[in-house]
Amino acid sequence: MVASDFSIDDLVKELDKEKAKIIISKDIRRYNKPVTVITGLSDRSDVKEITRDMKTKIGTGGTFKDGLIILQGDHREAAKNLLLKKGYQEQAVEVM
Repeated sequence: MVASDFSIDDLVKELDKEKAKIIISKDIRRYNKPVTVITGLSDRSDVKEITRDMKTKIGTGGTFKDGLIILQGDHREAAKNLLLKKGYQEQAVEVM
């Protein structure tokens, strides 16, 4: 590709993916139910699209609220794999 094929928005998104520090963790909520909590994506403009894509591909409920992606159930590995497929660096994604 020639440099003119990239828009400024595409370039900014790629740079954001390189410097992002994403943490995927499990939390226990009401009635002893596990949830997957993903932090570090709140400053992205397409975070709601990422949330919707994760919910669809994993097949679970969830939301984007207060800067966190919250998925119902323990889906840490599946969430990490989806982020890697979206182009995030493996060293930028930490599973706890």
